[in-house]
Amino acid sequence: MGQSTVKNLPNGIRFCYLPADKFKTITINVFIHQDLREELASQTALLPSLLERGTWKYPDSLSLRREMENLYGAELSTDVGKKGERHLMVISLELVRPDLLPEGDILRGGLNLLRSVLCEPLVENGGFPASYVEQEKEQLSKEIRGLINEKTTYSIERCVQEMCRGERFEVYKYGDLENLKKTDPAGLYTYYREVISSNPIDVYMVGPESVPGAGAMLEEVLDFPREEKPREIEETRVYVRKDREVLFKEEVLPVNQAKLVLGYRTNVDYSPPLYYPLLFFNGVLGGFPHSKLFQNVREKASLAYFVFSRLEKHKGIMIVTAGIDYQQYKRTLDLMQKQVKAVADGEITGTEMENTRRGLLNQLSVQKDSPSQLISFYLDSHMGGRDHTFEEVMQKLQQVTREEVVEVARRVELDTVYLLRGEKGE
Repeated sequence: MGQSTVKNLPNGIRFCYLPADKFKTITINVFIHQDLREELASQTALLPSLLERGTWKYPDSLSLRREMENLYGAELSTDVGKKGERHLMVISLELVRPDLLPEGDILRGGLNLLRSVLCEPLVENGGFPASYVEQEKEQLSKEIRGLINEKTTYSIERCVQEMCRGERFEVYKYGDLENLKKTDPAGLYTYYREVISSNPIDVYMVGPESVPGAGAMLEEVLDFPREEKPREIEETRVYVRKDREVLFKEEVLPVNQAKLVLGYRTNVDYSPPLYYPLLFFNGVLGGFPHSKLFQNVREKASLAYFVFSRLEKHKGIMIVTAGIDYQQYKRTLDLMQKQVKAVADGEITGTEMENTRRGLLNQLSVQKDSPSQLISFYLDSHMGGRDHTFEEVMQKLQQVTREEVVEVARRVELDTVYLLRGEKGE
């Protein structure tokens, strides 16, 4: 993989080109940044899907699909994501590499399509088409209501909500039903105009080492009017616990398998030097099959159907999740906490360190084999203020010591325990 290049376009859009000859496609991801706020979340979540519904040039899904077929089967998709306390609207386009085609300027055609979706939405009576808005609101309401059907995801989300009560991070990425109901076509279009003209926008492109004029072409196609200076998005606050007692929350739903979720404040942000030892801590604790949680809680004690830990890197949070028998709740909770304490006490074997090192390096290598994960890596690095290359991160991981992992583990504090159990649990 070649050296990435970053350029700020005249209208304030940040463009990053990631050269990689291994892929047969060109992938372009547009990220529109917004503050994660309860009153804005549903509107933010609606916009990407509405932009994909139609433009003034391609007024419906059928005409959009026909144009993508004309571009040798290009793929367009939209999404919404949450990184720390930033809400991200995402528009993605994947094209066949121009040098693999006999003729035609497919890159320009794809960029024109992208501009149409991003900048020229279909408008009726001063707003988005009412029928499109109602259909997308109904779909989004199903997503919000449907969260409860995925019990593991639901329990993690509920733990985060309780743990981060009063913080912006508690907001669900799809928003809530109450604010969704209030959204109307004209107000949503006004919101779109504000966001597209003033919010930070990043464009990432993954393609071959040499694509003649790609940057100039993108600058030309995305040269739409914007504010002189993009508005600033509020930084994510990484909270440090102030000797607050651990919060215990229990919820009863018709489930056969209880879900136990522990929310920890890592007291470590995304920046070096502690971030890389934090990755090791999570790996040794519950990130891999060789981890302490998996081996001691699931395999040896047989107290969990599944158990794992994961980091919310931008927020400084670690979530530990297990599917358990409710009757073994106290015993399982105690054993899970003992695994965290064991790492903090320095009970890390050389085998655990090296297996974790290999696991992290392998995860990093896998990211390089996917355009979307490649983009996510560089976006995370930029948002975290690190801007490290893959090679630099690999070098940092090679240098992490057991003592550094212990130092990080001693910073980690349990904040919230959330239990989702069935109605028959005592």
